[in-house]
Amino acid sequence: MSDNYVGQIVLELNGTDYEVTSLEPSLKTGRTIVKTMNRTGRPLGTAKGMEEHELRIAVAIPKNGEPNWRALVDAKITIYPQEGGGKRETWTGCSLIEMGSKYQVEGEATRDLTVSALNYYEE
Repeated sequence: MSDNYVGQIVLELNGTDYEVTSLEPSLKTGRTIVKTMNRTGRPLGTAKGMEEHELRIAVAIPKNGEPNWRALVDAKITIYPQEGGGKRETWTGCSLIEMGSKYQVEGEATRDLTVSALNYYEE
């Protein structure tokens, strides 16, 4: 029996495709423990919080035509799994928080972007 897995992922940013070497989305639920004075001496529940979406993206640096990453404000990022496997994931309201670069002996040079998103959709 063979399992089918999602292969390469295409990253689309405002209608333009970019070569991505890695993508690490993370979610913070914002939930907090509510500490109350009670006989058990432990918390009895949690309070709902505000979700925070953060994406760490490594993008290959092209020889020419690199976008102005500093201007990344209120963007839409969509991941399309190729060959029909998996679900499409979309983050909207994306803004650049931090940008760095990585140059290595083997492999391509990359821009390391940390992006915050306001909304997340899975289709």
